[in-house]
Amino acid sequence: MELLYAILIILVLFCLLAIVYIFYYNRIQDIKLKIDEAEVILDENLRKKYDTIVEIKSLINKVAKNNKINFKDIDNLKKEDISNFDLDRKLDEYIGLINQIFNDYKSVKDNNDLNEKMDEITRIDEKITSAKAYYNKYISESNELVRKFPSNIVAKFHNITIKNFFDNKNLNDEDINDFKL
Repeated sequence: MELLYAILIILVLFCLLAIVYIFYYNRIQDIKLKIDEAEVILDENLRKKYDTIVEIKSLINKVAKNNKINFKDIDNLKKEDISNFDLDRKLDEYIGLINQIFNDYKSVKDNNDLNEKMDEITRIDEKITSAKAYYNKYISESNELVRKFPSNIVAKFHNITIKNFFDNKNLNDEDINDFKL
């Protein structure tokens, strides 16, 4: 009879462990899906931003006919193998250049098509900012599960590791320059 109770207790403990394992595995997978969703939104909007900047470049060169403006090889940017973070930074540099052109050339500033494209860039930037916040929120939750017991055991079984935030900041390294602009 004692053997039967021991087997029953072991079986109950095994079932409880299985339930805990399944719970944390599903939680990690849910967060992974949300991170993937944010990455898709970021990819899509960064592509839209790139395409809009290329359109703005063409419009600026049409409007400012006498002054060919160099956009520092924006056409080659798609060929480069860079992260979304680096692409976002480079596109922001181009937006800064475009804003400077808007300030320097009255004909560019007064063009309705260009103003509409700049409004489109603003809307895209809002979506990108929201997607970054969403991404970083779930990266933070994922990293928390990877660090804490018992979910860290599930994460180790599935080779899930700590990930960097969108801005590529790593809170686990010795680099204190992560947080400098």
